[in-house]
Amino acid sequence: MMPKFASFSLADIDAFLRRDFPQIYIHGEIFSVLEIGHGTCQMRMAYHDSQLRPGGTISGPAMMALADVALYVALLGAIGEVPLAVTTNFSINFLKKPAPRALIAGCRYLKIGKTLAVGESTLFSEGDEAPVAHVTATYAIPPH
Repeated sequence: MMPKFASFSLADIDAFLRRDFPQIYIHGEIFSVLEIGHGTCQMRMAYHDSQLRPGGTISGPAMMALADVALYVALLGAIGEVPLAVTTNFSINFLKKPAPRALIAGCRYLKIGKTLAVGESTLFSEGDEAPVAHVTATYAIPPH
């Protein structure tokens, strides 16, 4: 039986991501897990110029990356270290033009089964209460 991530420290989660997903650190210390629980996560994506699109707003792909990584971490908080869990469906609604600053993703799972998990994430510009995007996603869970 795999250990539950909810009992791991934030440093342990960071070490796992650095080891198994080094590509999320290509622009430096962008992603940081703020909280993790059983099927929940709060993650911060620091602002970087590479995230901008014309018009001076954070790009859709940057917001999608934040939501996907945060939902993955939230899932690991419930099922433990299962690196091969993968996104099988992802839908995003862009609600508001985000300012060029850090984004926060809050995630929770609606259902976690043996082979599939369905979760949602709401993204906010740091310091703003109005959401900038809402995501629903499904992840496939391999036998573990």
